[in-house]
Amino acid sequence: MKRIFLFVLTNLAVMVVLGIAASLLGVNRFLTANGLNLGMLMGFSLIMGFGGAIISLLISKPLAKWSSGVRVINDPQNADEAWIVETVRRLSDKAGIGMPEVGIFEGAPNAFATGAFKNSALVAVSTGLLQGMTREEIEAVIGHEIAHVANGDMVTMTLIQGVMNTFVVFLSRVIGYAVDSFLRRGDDRSSGPGIGYYVTTIVLDIVLGFAAAIVVAWFSRHREFRADAGSANLLGQKQPMINALARLGGMVPGELPKAVQTLGITGGIGKLFSTHPPIEERIAALQNTAA
Repeated sequence: MKRIFLFVLTNLAVMVVLGIAASLLGVNRFLTANGLNLGMLMGFSLIMGFGGAIISLLISKPLAKWSSGVRVINDPQNADEAWIVETVRRLSDKAGIGMPEVGIFEGAPNAFATGAFKNSALVAVSTGLLQGMTREEIEAVIGHEIAHVANGDMVTMTLIQGVMNTFVVFLSRVIGYAVDSFLRRGDDRSSGPGIGYYVTTIVLDIVLGFAAAIVVAWFSRHREFRADAGSANLLGQKQPMINALARLGGMVPGELPKAVQTLGITGGIGKLFSTHPPIEERIAALQNTAA
């Protein structure tokens, strides 16, 4: 439940901050004495929904560095670090993207890519991954992350999250208004919404936020197959990625923070909320692709 909790909590935190800012600026006056102004509410929902998603995208790289303890390799300190940087450079050139920052973080086997722009991304691998895999397998994992960046997955997931957030904000407030109207039948509404509106909105923001997380996770799972195939294309063969997935299947994956979990190499924690398909399905999909 930890990842699910962090996922929803992070999303709600951004939405709350934007909601307070919107209240102070007076842009959320969609509740009037004459009823609910749906046009204003939709505009407010779009600002809240996409604003939260875009802010999360823009801070994804510094947040990932801080939360994972990533050490960016500016000057390789040994032959292994030099090989990692050169591997990222070679695969990035082949994928047609700018050279990402390269980092290492302490922990169990894992890797992730993040950043707002494909030409200034971050690719990081864990010490556990480096110690538990062959160089060919590590290269395949790096290729998987480079494929995420080249495919624009970070922006795609941001847009999907923005759409989901917009629906959450819009529906929770429409239903909250309906509940408040029922509870305050015959009352003067000129003073603004009542307690029924606020309580209903908060509860539905949480409940619908979970539902939105399920949809985002579904898109994420489908994106993983494409990144696996992208790694095989970059390496010119699919067996290294198959071997890397098989080895990961026998490892204990490291926990990734919310900011990077949808772009990591490991699996999720439940069928509906899992951001990655089962290892067996990913291997089978690669095996069924053309060599």
